[in-house]
Amino acid sequence: MFIEIKGIKKSFGSGESRADVLKGIDIDIDKGEFCVLLGPSGSGKSTLLNIIGGIDSADEGYISINGEKTADMNEKALTLYRRKHLGYIFQMYNLIPNLNIKENVEVGAYLSDSPLDVDDILKTLGLYEHRHKLPNQLSGGQQQRTAIGRAIVKNPDILLCDEPTGALDYKTSKEILQLIETVNRKYNSTIIMVTHNDAIKNMADKVIKLRDGVIRKQYINQTKIAAADLDW
Repeated sequence: MFIEIKGIKKSFGSGESRADVLKGIDIDIDKGEFCVLLGPSGSGKSTLLNIIGGIDSADEGYISINGEKTADMNEKALTLYRRKHLGYIFQMYNLIPNLNIKENVEVGAYLSDSPLDVDDILKTLGLYEHRHKLPNQLSGGQQQRTAIGRAIVKNPDILLCDEPTGALDYKTSKEILQLIETVNRKYNSTIIMVTHNDAIKNMADKVIKLRDGVIRKQYINQTKIAAADLDW
């Protein structure tokens, strides 16, 4: 098992204001699997993604990735682990405004011992002809492509996506989902995506539905649909 998530509990606040956000989460994810975490606002899905990514820590339980438990790592080891194994794609692009598109992607390459070819990624993402432009000269969809490029150039084992299409229109959202699908296939990245868009579950290998901090439903998708054929 590539990723093992066992008994994860997380609360915020204390006393009267204590909120139990995750109430014992168990998930197994195989290498190269595309996993979607679905649920309404407040279901705990982004908190779970942050714990998987080592951005936040659990109160109870553990995350094991390829046999390594993140809770056993000190801060330095955890930083190295995140740098080596994880790529992040957020709803906000977080690009560096005074660097051009190629340089923004190269930032990710500097963090890796075995980065992918920057020009190859720019071509895969349809950004090669825009590589000398600054982020503010691009559309929202092109900026999100750049953020994807920065995440995947590290050649990460795991790509964590937090509402990556949340700020985009329908057509651009589908283009971004097709790119993430291509990345999953081409580079065998394990992808964990948080979304509240129910249609996206149809392109995933594994679907996990969260509500009020517990898993309500978890299943393997037997009839996957290509991202291009999704409709919502």
